[in-house]
Amino acid sequence: MEVYLDNSATTMCYPEVGELVYKVMCRDYGNPSSMHRKGVQAEHYIREAKETLAKLMKVNPGEIFFTSGGTESDNLALMGCARAGRRRGNHLITSSIEHPAILNTMRHLEEEEGFRVTYLPVDAAGRVKLDALKEALCPETILVSIMYVNNEVGTVQPVEEAARIVKQYDSSILFHTDAVQGFGKYRIWPKRTGIDLVSASGHKIHGPKGVGFLYIGPNVKIHPIVFGGEQQKNIRSGTENVPGIAGLALASKMIYQDMEIKNALMRELKARFLDGIKKIDNTAVHGLTDEGGAPHIISVGIVGVRSEVLLHTLEDRGIYVSSGSACSSNHPAVSGVLKGIGAPREYLDATLRFSMSEFTTKEEIDYTLETLYNCVPMLRKYTRR
Repeated sequence: MEVYLDNSATTMCYPEVGELVYKVMCRDYGNPSSMHRKGVQAEHYIREAKETLAKLMKVNPGEIFFTSGGTESDNLALMGCARAGRRRGNHLITSSIEHPAILNTMRHLEEEEGFRVTYLPVDAAGRVKLDALKEALCPETILVSIMYVNNEVGTVQPVEEAARIVKQYDSSILFHTDAVQGFGKYRIWPKRTGIDLVSASGHKIHGPKGVGFLYIGPNVKIHPIVFGGEQQKNIRSGTENVPGIAGLALASKMIYQDMEIKNALMRELKARFLDGIKKIDNTAVHGLTDEGGAPHIISVGIVGVRSEVLLHTLEDRGIYVSSGSACSSNHPAVSGVLKGIGAPREYLDATLRFSMSEFTTKEEIDYTLETLYNCVPMLRKYTRR
């Protein structure tokens, strides 16, 4: 049996998405900037995609900008808004357990461009401490960025409450959320919640790789970080990835169909896995196991077995999981998220992430548990002490 439990790293495309991408690549392949029929046809796909995403988020189509993925969306949001707002202040706020696309961009702005950055602490479950946010806000603050769902432990951040705190302090401070792990699992309505910018990525929602979008609210001043032919209102130049954009829109539409039912099924499987993992001694589940955690992410520490060793042992048996964020590197390192939540030392290099999708089955969960029951005692026996 082959079991894919690394859906937070990437997902299988919906077959319908693959078919559409092929069609746009090989038949409707015009450049959307061209004035002839093929170009108009390509431009129609982009316009339709913006309308689809805008409807899902209850925003205006003109506020959707397409990028190469979540990383570029995060970079554009942070660098573009920080530079555009520098005359008002130079203080930025984020959490200490953000995705590397946020943390490394913040470090660049701090070290190379002279911005001051506050990294908010989190509690043992991985939730941002809102009291620390209140204390960090100051007249120089121009941007706050807090992720929607943590990509390693699955904790859902109190984004709406954080945005409310920020806007009550100063409505001109921009609020950004990296929703790469939240879009498609939660209904995100920026205008209702005071969120100015939202990043999302196609390959996390059964869409293509290499495409994402950034929602930019109407009151946001932002500078481009990519320069060229002034496509997309000169916010993100370059010929648009029309096949990817069309696939992203279709995947978004499909993943939101019966989303609550899909999430409920994943939560049932998550509960089944969590009940089963208790049978293995000296294990710990990081993050929250109730509604405060995302339906698809499970982070488990297993004392006495290095995560890389267990990952490859499972791989040999047809089970694919992750030892942390697949987006930072394919070389394992100690997780900054686990450090941030204060995980005991014995779990820092002994934690795996199991992440499901709507296609995950009960049989796959049971097979994974049985494999763990057989492998963990054997690996512990041969672990150096």
